[in-house]
Amino acid sequence: MTLKAAFAVVFAFGLVIFQPSGSIAAQPDKPAADDSTSANLTPEEKAEKEGRKACKVEVCRAFHSKAATGEIACHVVKSWRKEQLVKLVSKLKVTWPYNGVHCATDLSVARADLVRAMTEPKAEITFRKHVVTCTVADEKKGDKNFKFELTPKVQFENGKATKAHANWGKIEAPTLIKSALWTATAADNTVNLLSGTIVDEVNDFITKRCDEVKDQWAAQQ
Repeated sequence: MTLKAAFAVVFAFGLVIFQPSGSIAAQPDKPAADDSTSANLTPEEKAEKEGRKACKVEVCRAFHSKAATGEIACHVVKSWRKEQLVKLVSKLKVTWPYNGVHCATDLSVARADLVRAMTEPKAEITFRKHVVTCTVADEKKGDKNFKFELTPKVQFENGKATKAHANWGKIEAPTLIKSALWTATAADNTVNLLSGTIVDEVNDFITKRCDEVKDQWAAQQ
């Protein structure tokens, strides 16, 4: 995210994390070259997707409710393919010379915030600070671990995201990875290069991705 700023790689990571592998910011009329469906996900990606399903249902239920209380708390895991990361960070004018990344975070979202985003004419939601931990696999030199913070903010109008900011925080990583991430996240914090990507992914999640599990979340409305 992100890396993708998981609403990206929570919204920059936390909701974007529910996207199937390969779907990063593909235009409807121009599918990404690495676009993937459930049919060609790896066994690991399929297991991760299934593991996120219950959380996805809860988030979608809150988005599509007129009233909801309490917290959504989930431990979510996602692997990012190298080609996805290369595509993402290219928007920040940096390169990603490493392998794919395996990431996890404890997603925490107030249901009332998601309801407000969808029901108020205008709403600005600032989500809690989230810590995302990741591992880059490297068979020759050993796996590299890193983590980063983000506190996403998303503006909504009439039930659609219109503007977003990842608000990247502290990064802990080996020197080379930290240098790349610092360059990217500092640029994003300054000029918000990933806003459009986050907005597109959030709106796609609310509609298309929530439709995938509509039977589950609609049954308990």
